[in-house]
Amino acid sequence: MTTTEAPATPPDVRHRVATTGARHTAGRVLVTLARSIAIFVPVFLVATFVTFALRSLSGLSPARIQLGEEATPEAVARVEAQWGLNRPFLVQYADWLGGVLHGQLGTSWTNGADISTLIGLGLGVSLSVAFFALIIGVVAGFGLGTLAALRRTTWVDRAITGFVTVISVMPAFVVGIVLVAVFAVGLHVFPSAGYVPAAQGVGPWLAHITLPAVALSFDVVADVARQLRTSLIAAYRENYVTGAVVRGLSPRRIFLGHVLRNGLGPALATLGLKFPTLVGASVVTEWIFGLQGFGRFANDSAQAGDVPAVQGVLVVSIVLVVVFNLIVNLVLARVTPASQRGV
Repeated sequence: MTTTEAPATPPDVRHRVATTGARHTAGRVLVTLARSIAIFVPVFLVATFVTFALRSLSGLSPARIQLGEEATPEAVARVEAQWGLNRPFLVQYADWLGGVLHGQLGTSWTNGADISTLIGLGLGVSLSVAFFALIIGVVAGFGLGTLAALRRTTWVDRAITGFVTVISVMPAFVVGIVLVAVFAVGLHVFPSAGYVPAAQGVGPWLAHITLPAVALSFDVVADVARQLRTSLIAAYRENYVTGAVVRGLSPRRIFLGHVLRNGLGPALATLGLKFPTLVGASVVTEWIFGLQGFGRFANDSAQAGDVPAVQGVLVVSIVLVVVFNLIVNLVLARVTPASQRGV
C-alpha cells in the first residue's frame, strides 16, 4: 500500500498570501488613523474655540494680574495692547492656533515663562507616575480578572469580586496617605515625597514614583478586572467555544486562542479612558507626595487665572487622549478577531 504526501505550497503562493495579509493589516491601520484624525480635528477646534470664548466672557486679563485690581483703565489698556488682546477675537485665536501647530503654546501671564517648557517639566513627572500606575493596573487587573473568570461561581471568584469592589471605592488620596504612613514613615521602604528624574538613576526614580503609582492604580485594577471577568465569561458562552470543545481542543488552547482574544476588547477600551485620567486628575495625589506634576500645574494655573497656561493644558490633554486612544484602537485591530474581520 502506497501513500502520497500532500504537495507543498509553492513559494509564490505563500508570498501572495503574505502580501495580501500585510496589505489587509495596513488597510486597517490606515482606516483607524483616518477615523482618529476625523474625530480629533473638530474636537480640537471646538474645544480651543470655546476656551477662547470663555476667556473673553470672563474678563480675565494679564493687566489685572500684573497691576492689581486698582489699576487705571489706561494702564490696563496699555498692558493688554502689549499682549495683543486689543485685536479682534478671531485674529487672536488664529495667531494662537498657528503657534500651537508649530509647538508654541504661548507665554504665561503670571511669570512670562514659556508655557511649553512649564508643561514639559510637569508632564514628565505625571507621565512617569501614570505609566507606572497603568502597568500595575494592567498586570494586576488582567491577573485578577482572568483568575475570576476561570474560577467563576467559586469562592475565588467571589473573593476577587469583593476585593475589586472595595478598592474601587477607595479614593486615591486616602490610599496615598495610608501608603505614606505605612511604607514611608513606618517601614522607611520608600521616600514619602519628592521626585527624581530617571536620568539621575532608575532606582531612585522608581522609588519616588512607586507609592503615588500604587495609589492611582487601584481604580485601574478594579475596572480592568471587572471588565475582563465579564467579557471572558461571556466569551465562554459563545458557540465558537462550544465548537472548539467538540473538536477536542485543550482548555489552554481554547482560552488563549478563542476566549481571551475575543474577551480583551472591553478591558482594552477601558484603558483608553483611564490613562488620560491618570495624567490629568492626579492633582490631590501630587500634593500628598510633593510632586510638581501636570495636574498640579493645571490647578495652579486655573486658580491664578493664567488663561494661556490653561489653554496649553487643554491642548496637551486633547493630544494625550487622542494619541493613547489611537494606540488602543491599533492594538484592538491587531488582537481581537472581530476587528480583523471589520466588525
